[in-house]
Amino acid sequence: MQCAFEAVIFSGVTSDSAICNQENNELSTPVKLAVNGAAGRMGRQLLAAIAEHQDGYLTGAADAPGQPTIGIDTSVLGGGEATGVLVTDDLSVLLGSSQVIVDFTAPAVSLGVLEAVADSEVAVVVGTTGFNPEQLKQLEAYALKTPIMFAPNYSVGVTVALDLLDKAARALGDDYDVEVIEAHHRHKVDAPSGTALKMGDVVAKALGRDLNECAVYGREGITGSRDTQTIGFETIRAGDIIGEHTVLFAGNGERIEITHRATDRMTFARGAIRAAVWLASQPPGLYDMRDVLGLT
Repeated sequence: MQCAFEAVIFSGVTSDSAICNQENNELSTPVKLAVNGAAGRMGRQLLAAIAEHQDGYLTGAADAPGQPTIGIDTSVLGGGEATGVLVTDDLSVLLGSSQVIVDFTAPAVSLGVLEAVADSEVAVVVGTTGFNPEQLKQLEAYALKTPIMFAPNYSVGVTVALDLLDKAARALGDDYDVEVIEAHHRHKVDAPSGTALKMGDVVAKALGRDLNECAVYGREGITGSRDTQTIGFETIRAGDIIGEHTVLFAGNGERIEITHRATDRMTFARGAIRAAVWLASQPPGLYDMRDVLGLT
């Protein structure tokens, strides 16, 4: 199969105007992508991931007002050659230039982005964790108007692990105690991690339980015998650990552990950009990485 490409200029960036779709032998236009929180730890990784993705290209980047990064070329943050895309503190610039905004910031900031795009055709990939129940309800309400990708972890491996956890919990049933152990770097501000909570929720639903009622977060003192219906969580914050999650199913005479270890943040960034490209063609709704991988 042969595909033709024509180089064109977008905001000072050279990009292929068409990408060959291997499945249907057609040409599709690369997706216009923007990053909010571009100077953050994940924001920089997202910029680098966009630069290496053939199905999308960078059209905008934003950071908080007053930050020293405002006005600089995104290449300073993401590496590589100059992009011609300057970091802005005006969210409306992203709305006017992009199809999908990728946001790994803080709950209030992410909700502000969703409010801003509510009456537009721009989709949003949310990688923020730490939402409280009321904020989650707001996010779900925005999904009635906007295509939203919301996942606690954009790693393809974690997504597959969630599918394995569902199958394991259904097969093992109530005869096995369940514990979730997670570890992250010292700078992470929420605990347990969003990924750990998602893992616990998947297991709880597979077992017919409500995680809000059965979760136990840490143990101390004289706790008494373990309630077999609980799901325990243990949190480690230390050094520069990128992210480790283990779900332990312990029965009499045996135990099963399903573990995912991340060794490079680009794993999350590449998954998020893959999700963003997929999301660009979806109708309003709330999606996660299982939808992107066809596991739903």
